[in-house]
Amino acid sequence: MSEIKQKPDWAPANAGAEFTTQIMAGVEGGHDGLPGGRREGAARPVTPKRRRLSVDEYVQGVLAGDRNVLAQAITLVESNAPAHGAMAQEVLRQLLPHTGNSIRVGITGVPGVGKSTTIEALGMYLCEQGHQVAVLAVDPSSTVTRGSILGDKTRMEQLSRDPRAFIRPSPSSGTLGGVTRKSRETMLVCEAFGFDAILVETVGVGQSETTVRSMVDFFLLLMLAGAGDELQGIKKGIMELADALLINKADGDNKLRARAAKAEYNRALHYLAPATEGWQTRAFTCSALTNEGIDEIWRVIEDFRQKTQASGVFEKRRRKQTLEWVYAMVEEHLLRSFFEHAGVKHIRADVERAVIEGQMPPTVAAQELIGKYEDSATH
Repeated sequence: MSEIKQKPDWAPANAGAEFTTQIMAGVEGGHDGLPGGRREGAARPVTPKRRRLSVDEYVQGVLAGDRNVLAQAITLVESNAPAHGAMAQEVLRQLLPHTGNSIRVGITGVPGVGKSTTIEALGMYLCEQGHQVAVLAVDPSSTVTRGSILGDKTRMEQLSRDPRAFIRPSPSSGTLGGVTRKSRETMLVCEAFGFDAILVETVGVGQSETTVRSMVDFFLLLMLAGAGDELQGIKKGIMELADALLINKADGDNKLRARAAKAEYNRALHYLAPATEGWQTRAFTCSALTNEGIDEIWRVIEDFRQKTQASGVFEKRRRKQTLEWVYAMVEEHLLRSFFEHAGVKHIRADVERAVIEGQMPPTVAAQELIGKYEDSATH
């Protein structure tokens, strides 16, 4: 076996033999003793690419319960590539008649409240009750790198191994409300697949949770006890969006504090307008660690579904959410169209510089940009 002795690039100029590095030729064949030596002049082996599915294959695969196709279909609808947009919408159009047969539950709370642990406990309970559970877990994206850890599968280790459950972590990509831009489409694909319980975990870092409320049937707010003044610990606005408050970590020495917080929240909720017509929001306790209270909160959700379906509020909310979805997509399209507009791009840097240097008021700057956009749009 040949051997070459040389000094590394980082060695000092006057370095002696102690900095010498030995470079030895590798073994013949591939790694781990597998055959794989490439003959001189032979073509480099090509890694086979996954065959692109057709619209019918996506649709039939999802409806047949093929998990590989389900994952590919979700990737398709989450894609921002223009080439995937038309196909994704056609897939959704054909899947639409098979959607809407689930209970959609949004779950939020501040970091550290135990969202992932609670969702895993609830998901495992539902699986044991015969439900098919899909968890759409949204990870916060870095505003600097746009990256996400996507660690929800590692935090829900037991649930991720259950064949009756499906966990899809997605980056929030800076979307206000903590849910991804494609979360609604992903939810429809999961419903067409046959999942009858959709749990949407939101970022819960103080962003507006109105987006969550606009896409789920039941909105669950997780709370902690013993972390300071309970009623000052969260804003009134988000409490008005919730259909139930769930005080987590009600175990051990914290159990009495959790019960006291429950009573305090229930007194406060009595004076707030209900989030859903005909339904009184209440506070409950649970321990995701011991599973105590998990069955109770699911009974509350089922009771909510039964009462709102009987009154017509359930279907009324679904119809309203569909219309809100339409206009959310219109707003998204117009925003993208504005910033991608050639005229706006041409003057944007100069306008921004003028505002920063105090040479142009923000209102005038906005009018300049909008005027440039509208002038081209009318011609």
